[in-house]
Amino acid sequence: MITDPISDMFTRIRNANTKLHEKVDIPSSKVKVEIAKILKDEGYISNYKNIEDRKQGLLRVYLKYAQSGESVIKGIKRVSKSSLRIYKGYEDMPKTVGGLGITIVSTSKGLLTDKRARKEKIGGEVIAYIW
Repeated sequence: MITDPISDMFTRIRNANTKLHEKVDIPSSKVKVEIAKILKDEGYISNYKNIEDRKQGLLRVYLKYAQSGESVIKGIKRVSKSSLRIYKGYEDMPKTVGGLGITIVSTSKGLLTDKRARKEKIGGEVIAYIW
């Protein structure tokens, strides 16, 4: 049993990146699909696909590498956990690696990046840092 499915998703992506895998399969959920959509829009993964099976479904994430063969994702850190929730207002929204990375925030308008949350003046739960 997985206690934190989002942390599990990040760990699978981190491990696949370390081994330079082309893709990684993750048990699917709506939140994980939204995270994958943000990662694709921000250029951290090349694509993702939701594969239906007769159970939960699979989210297949296609990883992205530079021409030199090094991973585009340098790091992923889960911030808010089930044991400790971290909330920030839009004025206090943290910048990842001095603005070079992204922060994923769960808001009343769904999952947003820190830049978009600041623009729309919405605070929320800080889910993860990605750089």
